[in-house]
Amino acid sequence: MAQDYNPQCSDCLCCSHPTVLIRNSPTVPEENNPNSYALNLTRLQTPSLSVSQQDCQTDSIYTSSSVSCVSEDLHDLKHTLLEIEKAMLGPDPDETANYPLADAGNKWMQMMEIVAGGLKQTLLACARAVADGDNDMTSLLMIELGQMVSVYGEPLQRLGAYMLEGLVARHASSGSFIYNSLKCKEPPPGSDLLSYMRIIYELCPYIKFAYLSANGTIMEAMRGENQIHIIDFQIAQGTQWMGLIQSLGALPGGPPHLKITGIDDPANAYARGGDLSIVGQRLSQIAESCKVPFDFHPVEVPACEVQIEHLGVKQGEAVAVNFILQLHHIPDESVDVVNHRDRILRMVKSLSPKVVTILEQESNTNAAPFFQRFAETLDYYNAMFESIDVTLPREHKDRTRVEQHCLAKEIVNVIACEGAERVERHEPFGKWRSRLGMAGFSPIPLSPTIHTSVRSLLLKYHRNYRCEESAGALFLGWKNRDLVVSSAWK
Repeated sequence: MAQDYNPQCSDCLCCSHPTVLIRNSPTVPEENNPNSYALNLTRLQTPSLSVSQQDCQTDSIYTSSSVSCVSEDLHDLKHTLLEIEKAMLGPDPDETANYPLADAGNKWMQMMEIVAGGLKQTLLACARAVADGDNDMTSLLMIELGQMVSVYGEPLQRLGAYMLEGLVARHASSGSFIYNSLKCKEPPPGSDLLSYMRIIYELCPYIKFAYLSANGTIMEAMRGENQIHIIDFQIAQGTQWMGLIQSLGALPGGPPHLKITGIDDPANAYARGGDLSIVGQRLSQIAESCKVPFDFHPVEVPACEVQIEHLGVKQGEAVAVNFILQLHHIPDESVDVVNHRDRILRMVKSLSPKVVTILEQESNTNAAPFFQRFAETLDYYNAMFESIDVTLPREHKDRTRVEQHCLAKEIVNVIACEGAERVERHEPFGKWRSRLGMAGFSPIPLSPTIHTSVRSLLLKYHRNYRCEESAGALFLGWKNRDLVVSSAWK
């Protein structure tokens, strides 16, 4: 769930690779119906399949090539299909009799038993086969999954389409080669990306929940201060700070001086249509209209490369630091010996901030082994897709595109990539609490006023959303699954 979009991503769906076997019709064929799905072996041998920028914007954004991150060599998959055919029909009379019919038949029977258990069981079994290096079973299950998933189907079918893409990409590549096998051809225009992000902002309460809880905490911590300096480690469009500026302008006795240091990766300029000066101009206009003295300090470097000299903190400033869905992108000790994740937290602590606000996804994918990571991703994003499903019809174009450009990229990255190429590295709140404690931070319980405001926000959304307080943090979830956590530290 990203605030912004990186056009240099390695794992969105606009890739130049052959299609995996996946249907995109609104309904799913009955199992074992030979007429419900046509397997085209010639496509499996196609060296490459390019998707243009124009294709990504049309109504046919999901045709038979909607899941396309596959390596150029699928000879093993074709070979497995031929084995199955021979196991069922017998070998060609012209061939020798040294064919392992019994083994192929056993694999086929095992696969049919797995598929009978439904889509979730089949996805997990395929992930297990990938983890175990069982290439024959992996190929068989991928073919069956291609008939079971659909980007126009139920939440699990839609999620399954992207998880299958990640499995195929992982199976077809290894280690550092995964990154190169998933390179994008052309991402959609920045204006479209902004539109998708606005849609998900309105559809689901997650980002509004983040802004409301963080801004409310900052306002309470900065009460009575004359010089406020907010450091935002991923400012994106700057949307979060518009409401805060208006609130400062309405304070009795006049507003304080506000300085915002906005940090963002230069690659994200594509989504904005320019550098961070665009954000500075927008916020300056709002500050002027609210009569709030204002300075904007842009820092266009990736968050993991930020040094204390980039921040420009001056004596007498009351500092607040904001991390919204950003810390999990910063590599830790499992990726780099430098451990930028803990380095950044220690650097922030050295600023003696009045408050640090954090929102993170409540998921455990950072250091988990592949199969455990896959199962966690399946459970987490199934709840996310269900929450979208109650808001937009399944056939709605916007829903399809939002899921593709705002969620699928994360899913494929978690499943397909390893090492430095895997940038989606979520940790549960307990782990963040441990990291922050080791960096010298103490938790600040969120106030009852913020609790009340969040519950009022959720009244505008589906009844299955829930918010609970635990260990001083607020957990927002769907049904019984926690999805995001808001917390404050000092």
